[in-house]
Amino acid sequence: MSPWLAWTLVAVVSWGLWAVLSRGLGEALSPGLSQALSTLGLIPLLLPLLWRRAAQLRRASVRGTIQALAGGVVTCLGNVAYYAALNRGGKAATVVTLAALAPLVTVGLSLVLLRERLNRLQVAGVAASLVAIWLFNVPPDGGLLSPALTYALVPIVLFGLSGFLQKLATNHLDGEVAAVWYLGAFVPVALWYGLSEPWPAVVTGRTWALVVGLGFFLALGNFAVLAAFARGGKAAVISPLSNLFPLVSLPLLLLLGETVGQREWLGIAVALLAAVGLAWESPAAKSPA
Repeated sequence: MSPWLAWTLVAVVSWGLWAVLSRGLGEALSPGLSQALSTLGLIPLLLPLLWRRAAQLRRASVRGTIQALAGGVVTCLGNVAYYAALNRGGKAATVVTLAALAPLVTVGLSLVLLRERLNRLQVAGVAASLVAIWLFNVPPDGGLLSPALTYALVPIVLFGLSGFLQKLATNHLDGEVAAVWYLGAFVPVALWYGLSEPWPAVVTGRTWALVVGLGFFLALGNFAVLAAFARGGKAAVISPLSNLFPLVSLPLLLLLGETVGQREWLGIAVALLAAVGLAWESPAAKSPA
């Protein structure tokens, strides 16, 4: 298995768990406070990276550093918008896979601006993954798009832009160095929301556990994506493949008593086919004798 593919699969699992925890958190915290407190979950990842890469941080590329920091800030803003969509209630509160539409932005930017090229199976995989993502989000009453997408357009665009910035950063930085700057950008954003947002009278132990777990799995998924980019993975492949996290979240939600309809099962099947296509690498060309 290619290293970039292994790291992408880590992101799929991590974000699948993040989606489940997002659903469990509900409306216990405001969107801004959810972002602020979930930053505590970054500590187990960020501190070891700081220790390992302190010397490299001082001589890191300025361009890559700015891109990684910008990607982190954009992700934070996307998170707040996403949690706000969940807190609106109704269907928006039950569809945690809306963020999986973000590859529409990342893939478009990568193909146009980075001139990335895919083999035929990977092109088919990208198309199939977008179909699968739509199946996970299409409303059951037969409309083109879920009404919840109206509220989720902002996080979709922000997450897609963040994925593109992550790829740009790893063109200039080692994956772990990029992760330090990227995750480090969460800290000032957390301080801003933590000081400006109203706190509930009581934050229960369950809420603390959920929100810290939320931050940890979100951070782990983003670190894994940066590692996949740094190991030569294409943004036009990694972005849709990593956003197939409903493959993880839906079975877990079934165990928690959620129901899954026929279209979700069809989405799972299409997503599996998409994963095969996206992971299929062309054999390296033989050099002439």
